[in-house]
Amino acid sequence: MADGRLDVKPLITHRFPFEEAEKAYELITQDKEPYVGIVLEYGKNDSTLEAQDSSQKELTEKTIHLKSPTLQTLREAAQTPVVGFIGAGNFTGRVLLPALKKTGAKLKTIASSGGVTSTHFGKKFGFELSTTDAESILKDPDINTVFITTRHNSHAYFVSAALKAGKHVFIEKPLCLTLGELEEIQKTYSSLLTRHSSPLVMVGFNRRFAPHVVKIKELLETVREPRSFIMTVNAGFIPPDHWTQDPEVGGGRIIGEACHFVDLLRFLAGVPMARSELFGLDSPTGDTVSIQLKFADGSIGTIHYLANGSRRFPKERLEVFCGGRILQLDNFKTLRGYGWKNFKKMKLWRQDKGHRAEIKAFLEAVQSGGASPIPFDEIVEVTKTTIELSKK
Repeated sequence: MADGRLDVKPLITHRFPFEEAEKAYELITQDKEPYVGIVLEYGKNDSTLEAQDSSQKELTEKTIHLKSPTLQTLREAAQTPVVGFIGAGNFTGRVLLPALKKTGAKLKTIASSGGVTSTHFGKKFGFELSTTDAESILKDPDINTVFITTRHNSHAYFVSAALKAGKHVFIEKPLCLTLGELEEIQKTYSSLLTRHSSPLVMVGFNRRFAPHVVKIKELLETVREPRSFIMTVNAGFIPPDHWTQDPEVGGGRIIGEACHFVDLLRFLAGVPMARSELFGLDSPTGDTVSIQLKFADGSIGTIHYLANGSRRFPKERLEVFCGGRILQLDNFKTLRGYGWKNFKKMKLWRQDKGHRAEIKAFLEAVQSGGASPIPFDEIVEVTKTTIELSKK
């Protein structure tokens, strides 16, 4: 350090060729041996590409062939879902990719900004290619279905770009962060409809597909009276400097997570929202709120989204009051009925929030040419409502 520069060589404990990036990932996640600094060594001819989010960071492009397509896969029917996956975070690897793997869809390419996690997940779940170049997925004519799980501020771009490329789109919530982005997506989608093209757009509102919610919907359809919904979410604390709290990157937790519960009540009400209001607790993050919804048929809903509770308390509870009867769902494990003639209780051994069912329904719609499992106008309605609520 005599010249004022720090010598980092003693801090580097491991080096891996980029093609073996998954070994670095395993070292970090499985704690096999001590490490300090890990270096991934790229080839001399690697080039840079535009970032796959709105900040447009520079990354090194790299595409790795994980397995060779067989003659059988090359001859698959045109309607078979051929998937490109953009984003490879923890939620992707823990929840979505295991669910996607079970569908039997052809998994073509997975992309992440650094390449380490996409290579690791690509090999684990059977993708043919791993890349840092998300644009290559949009340009690939073999890929007809794109999953997007990047940071929220890149969602609008990738949705519009994928639609323009003629791909079906599954986007993890939220659809977008601003009303301007929503309008642009609507224009893109409408222009495709006028050209007699109908790619599907699906947002990851998984709770609609949970077994308990499906049962609640079935029971409510036997009652014609307006409903009263109370949704309590023990969301937990997230620090103000976390990216999800950043209005420009994550959009805040009302847009980024409370949208789940607005959509859930919209689904169970079965009619459009007529009014919405938000009352918030004074806090630096503004993520302890009570949301009031009024529906076109007179039904009402309250969402208590609370970041100031204890982690020891269950995370989610839904109560429905209707026609002298009550349904109570505790943390997507147990549903109880009070006053229902032929229903008292439905219990699962494991929590099921509907992730597998939503992906299965989406890919079945792709394969059959059917309608999206969530109507596009409902996606727009929920997105518009949560964006407007976040500004109150």
